[in-house]
Amino acid sequence: MLAFQGPAQPSPTLGDALNAGYLYLEVRCLGCDTNQAVPLDIVRRPKATPVHELERYMRCKDCSQVRRYLYKRSHLVALRPTKISADSPRSSWWPGER
Repeated sequence: MLAFQGPAQPSPTLGDALNAGYLYLEVRCLGCDTNQAVPLDIVRRPKATPVHELERYMRCKDCSQVRRYLYKRSHLVALRPTKISADSPRSSWWPGER
């Protein structure tokens, strides 16, 4: 998704991503500009669901509490084998973005 600087379509299915060892989906909230890692093994969708279809269900908890309604403005950044931590920082959104 990062390499082509475009939308997340086409993307692998949930089952394919899990079998390949990608256990997390990195999502960026456009409201508060934070990146979060969502575990793919707890997503309640069929394993044949493409990853790009999850984008419409992603909600930022912090932005939703501030606005007092479900706030859905996020973008899929990358599939990750590990969580976001100090050892494995967030992915760069677009090369050269400031």
